[in-house]
Amino acid sequence: MKTLIVYAHPEPKSLNGSLKDLAVSTLEAAGHTVQVSDLYAMNWKAVVDATDFGADASSRLNVALASGRAFDAGTLTADVHAEQQKLLWADTIIFQFPMWWYTMPAILKGWVDRVFSYHFAYGVGEHSDTKYGERFGEGTLVGRKALLSVTAGGPESHYAARGINGPIDDLLFPIQHGILYYPGIEVLPPFVLYGTDRMTDENYPAVAEAWKQRLLTLESTEPVAYRRQNFGDYEIPSLHLKEGLEPAGRTGFGLHTRG
Repeated sequence: MKTLIVYAHPEPKSLNGSLKDLAVSTLEAAGHTVQVSDLYAMNWKAVVDATDFGADASSRLNVALASGRAFDAGTLTADVHAEQQKLLWADTIIFQFPMWWYTMPAILKGWVDRVFSYHFAYGVGEHSDTKYGERFGEGTLVGRKALLSVTAGGPESHYAARGINGPIDDLLFPIQHGILYYPGIEVLPPFVLYGTDRMTDENYPAVAEAWKQRLLTLESTEPVAYRRQNFGDYEIPSLHLKEGLEPAGRTGFGLHTRG
């Protein structure tokens, strides 16, 4: 298995840093090949602007079109090109990050904004009255799996179905479904650690063992059963879920998973 770990935390000695290091050692000991994109150590540029596209940037910048032209011409900046090549190399991607303000750190969102360029991760395939592009189960990154490994400061009850922060599956839906599944990556159930603000050194061995077990079962873990866009579940071009397909009592983001 070839695994890319995209890691976003500014402190190497943090819990996130320890989980990243443990993932590398565990996977390599099991015979897998690992690459790490340590975004803070790389001093990753987190904002998209015209410098990303050079001569392909229009005077009135349209990020999607400019990134598509630069991707097609092979003129995206070297840092973005390198990350795209890592994604094409990998068959599994692990995203290791803390949940800050209900989402990923800005540097990781900036990695997505720049690396998931037009024609590389979206804007591909037929757009017609019967098909609305190759996305949500199809796309340029199909055949890969991804796992979010997330630390949350609050206790698990805050992220339960009736918790004040909202269900964790809802909070992660924009990342798992909207960023990863969109270009065809299958998404494995996340590994979430709660209450990490109060975690002690004595808690870590149990956490480490649980993380090792997840890592060693990546290849056998079933992905989240998101619905595929172009395979009969949605009306096209409205992309509304067809009547009668929703499981009883399910609403919101949950409509877009099968079973």
